[in-house]
Amino acid sequence: MKRILFGMALIGAVAMAGSAEAQSRNLSIATGGTGGVYYPMGGGLANLLTKYVPGWQATAEVTGGSVDNLKLVGAKKADIGFSMADASLDASRGEDKFKGAPVAHKALAVLYPNIMHVVSVDGSGVNSMADLKGKRVSTGSPGSATEVMAFRVLEAAGIDKDKDLKRERLGAAESTNAIKDKKIDAYFWVGGLPTAAVTDLGATPGTKLKLIDHSDLVAKMNAKYGPLYAAGTIPAGTYPGQDKANAISSVWNILLAHDSMPDDVAYNIVKTIFEKRDELALVHAEAKNIKAETQKKTNTPVAFHPGALKYFAEKGIKTE
Repeated sequence: MKRILFGMALIGAVAMAGSAEAQSRNLSIATGGTGGVYYPMGGGLANLLTKYVPGWQATAEVTGGSVDNLKLVGAKKADIGFSMADASLDASRGEDKFKGAPVAHKALAVLYPNIMHVVSVDGSGVNSMADLKGKRVSTGSPGSATEVMAFRVLEAAGIDKDKDLKRERLGAAESTNAIKDKKIDAYFWVGGLPTAAVTDLGATPGTKLKLIDHSDLVAKMNAKYGPLYAAGTIPAGTYPGQDKANAISSVWNILLAHDSMPDDVAYNIVKTIFEKRDELALVHAEAKNIKAETQKKTNTPVAFHPGALKYFAEKGIKTE
């Protein structure tokens, strides 16, 4: 009898260990640069997943942005990634920066609109898109969707990115530092509102922030690249010293995963995002724009993951 009981206890212990092993999971979240929105929001998401999903340990990784994130997810070096919709579309088709190397990925959630900022300051001589010609301009860090979209904005404005600019490739925080040091005259940045690096620039003593209007270019961008972009505004007062609304272009952000992510993992990620959204918004206010009504197939260039669709179906969220 003792042997039988010992054997049963051993089997139970093995089963429990197997169960614990099955539940434990390390998740890597590919975000962006420290001066943008992806990084703090990714850090907030990592904390929520670690806190609320038993056995999970999630970490946020600093990256170059959307393009890097898609490549990391494609290579299975990251589990989750933030991306702009235009970069996701290129990756799914194997075009542009993904030429010949398509990335198999699905959307977990549509997040918030990413706003294109064309940033300058008084005294730089930049008052319009046309004024960028001949100037020192950062078009975003290598591996970022800022760079992808900046090139498209410039193209629509009739500006040759290689011939008409003295071009730098800096992230948001680095661009702000460079403009403070008068090493560049303007920079492109696409991100949520407010972006910390732009706030920093506007709050710099002796500096007057200037945001350049460019919403009139959206039609040309969509004519060439498809209906990815929308015109919008950065409301006056969003940044220190911003005394008027800025007419801009925007594109949706999505959270993505590799096609092979197990359905239950995707389900738990999406469930945590939506059920703990207000807690995520304490990290960055853009989380408030993650809404049930924006989870539409038309807002993401790739299909939703089956695990996400399971959660949406349970909550009556319609993606059509």
